[in-house]
Amino acid sequence: MRLDRLKTFALALPQTTVVKQWGEHLVFKVAGKMFLVTSEDPSVLDGLTIKCTPEEFDELTEIDGIAQAPYCAKRHWVRVADLAVFSEQDLQFRIRHSYDLVVAKLTKKLRTELGL
Repeated sequence: MRLDRLKTFALALPQTTVVKQWGEHLVFKVAGKMFLVTSEDPSVLDGLTIKCTPEEFDELTEIDGIAQAPYCAKRHWVRVADLAVFSEQDLQFRIRHSYDLVVAKLTKKLRTELGL
């Protein structure tokens, strides 16, 4: 999946914003909380970071090309270095799941205010 398609997909999720952070990274957020991190360079998509559950973490990190995400909460974030491990549909599912995990942690009041 190319960065432009990934950005289009992620930005289509309700209330999503993207900011440049930590040097050359694009951080996709919902209500100010990150759910996806990738490189800024549009010509190269060399991996991404997404949220997962601790149970999924064990399963995902057994796959070559997926590891604990650096600088993120242990067992809750993975770095997918090799995007070929997922089909485009599976990658979109994982991004949406990461988004949903973040939205679920928002307060009920905030979710209601944002229409989530």
